[in-house]
Amino acid sequence: MSGPVANGPGAQNSDAILDVSGLSQWFAVGGRFLGRRLQYVPAVDDVSFQLGRSEVLGLVGESGSGKSTLGRAALRLSWPTAGRILLEGQDITHLDRKRLRPLRPRMQMIFQDPFSSLNPRMTVGQIIGAPLAIHQRNLSRRERDEKVATALKAVGLSERNASRFPHEFSGGQRQRIGIARAIMMEPSLLVADEPVSALDVSVQAQIVNLLMEIRRKLGLSILFISHDLAVVGHVSDRVAVMYLGRIVEIAKTRSLFERPRHPYTEALFSAVPNADPTLRRERIILKGDLPSPLSPPKGCAFRTRCPYAVEACASSVPPLHSVGPDHLAACIRDDLALRPASQHMAPISSALDKGASRDQ
Repeated sequence: MSGPVANGPGAQNSDAILDVSGLSQWFAVGGRFLGRRLQYVPAVDDVSFQLGRSEVLGLVGESGSGKSTLGRAALRLSWPTAGRILLEGQDITHLDRKRLRPLRPRMQMIFQDPFSSLNPRMTVGQIIGAPLAIHQRNLSRRERDEKVATALKAVGLSERNASRFPHEFSGGQRQRIGIARAIMMEPSLLVADEPVSALDVSVQAQIVNLLMEIRRKLGLSILFISHDLAVVGHVSDRVAVMYLGRIVEIAKTRSLFERPRHPYTEALFSAVPNADPTLRRERIILKGDLPSPLSPPKGCAFRTRCPYAVEACASSVPPLHSVGPDHLAACIRDDLALRPASQHMAPISSALDKGASRDQ
């Protein structure tokens, strides 16, 4: 695995698979007045990060924070409002559909819902073989079938399943089919959008372990989007925390879990359900709901819910700045001693130990 990737705003790294700089994704809402949209929702607002080769970057935040929108925008599944996206050094920000098509095999996505993401009228073989039909039309039927069989074996399914339909499979098996489709063209970048949140708990670990095994075999770089901090702590080399369309903290996994530097990160740790009755913890109850992105609070967007907010928090939007080695946070309260994940999450110590073994 490659070494740490610079992650400061505007930082450059020649080894980065994905380099996102100042990315914004705004959506028009409401009616029109004199031909113009009345309002725009900044789902993603001025986000910058890099993803290194064979690196897993976890992206966490509560619902509505912009995680999925960021993942789709990074793959150019939507037109970004502003910013720049580099895929292996190539600027793909403004490429049209025709010019993006040759690049699609290098960047793939695993969707959250394994039921709606598979066409119920196509067989498994047709679903997995669809990328080949689009990007490798010169293959014979036999060659295509062989590649489909290889992909099925790679995700732990029998090649005999190629003739069956999606409704004949369980949720976990369907997600394996989705993963097989995503890796068919051996991409260099994979965006996994909450790939286990719709699955039974007993199946989640199997899918996560499968993704990590494929990552090692193919050398994949993965943007792993999830709201499950225990899973993110297990699979990620670095973690980025999003709030209301912005990244408010990004650091190596161990650094972020052992010493969070943004109050929102501490609150996320506190909100994780805990099944250990022996672990006593003090819950951090945030005030109010997530503000509307149509009218975010002035200054720090988190200040209206933050237990540590001071008057200066309303003066300006705090930029991401260095608070430690490879650790950035968007908070003016650098004096805070926030509680680590271990005081809230019982399983995190084992997850970090497993993560540490990858870095050795």
